[in-house]
Amino acid sequence: MKKNTIGIVGLGQMGEAIALGLRETHSISATTKSKESAAAAKKDLKINCHNDNVKLAKECDVLVLCVKPHQAQSVLEEMRSALNSKHLVISIAAGITTEQIRKWTGGKPSVVRAMPNTPCLIGDGMTAYCGASGQTSEDDLAIAGKIFGSIGQAVRVEEEQMDGVTGLSGCGPAYVYLMIESLSEAGVKVGLPRKVATLLAAQTLMGASKMVLERGEHPAALKDEVTTPAGCTIDGLMALEEGKLRVTLIKAVLAATERSRGLRGK
Repeated sequence: MKKNTIGIVGLGQMGEAIALGLRETHSISATTKSKESAAAAKKDLKINCHNDNVKLAKECDVLVLCVKPHQAQSVLEEMRSALNSKHLVISIAAGITTEQIRKWTGGKPSVVRAMPNTPCLIGDGMTAYCGASGQTSEDDLAIAGKIFGSIGQAVRVEEEQMDGVTGLSGCGPAYVYLMIESLSEAGVKVGLPRKVATLLAAQTLMGASKMVLERGEHPAALKDEVTTPAGCTIDGLMALEEGKLRVTLIKAVLAATERSRGLRGK
């Protein structure tokens, strides 16, 4: 990464994850809302932290915007006078487009839009990112990839795919937690201790996911490996199909994607 000073605008959970992933190799500064939270960040994360976004823009080459979507416009317009063509602004605000970011920053900085998910907090997240068409350089896109690669996996996509990313991987951990909770409850129902049931459920989902990633096979092929003739699994799958689990998950992603689109302009 050629740009070595990274500023995190809004040091919430995701900002902290990025700081932890990069603080050993880069100079990290950040802003928070209060002097108390800034002091706590200095102590706990061992990074420079204060409450002045304009000062942060003057200090840093790369600015990672980690605020809520409804706060993005006011925060970027506040920093606008301090931004120039040497800056790279990376936004993780759901639903906010690169065009909006460029408008609010005055059109000078290079812009990247990204959507990380909460497992980034343990260094095992998934982030998709894109640049502003015809404006973001390959070098700046590579910097974004390395930033998010430090806290999990990162993949570059086209901007028109970003709302779908939000609906799938951005919101996806919540769907998985619900599945783990449901499987755990089922384990309790059939007589397993709750802690054991939760461990069985969580590790099963993690192991199955790792199989998909490492073997590179279609999930349906891996499902067939588990489903032996006249075995237990086929009965369980029939119950899932009867309960419309497949279509329900698809509808969840579609609903969250539409919500992401609806965040623009608010």
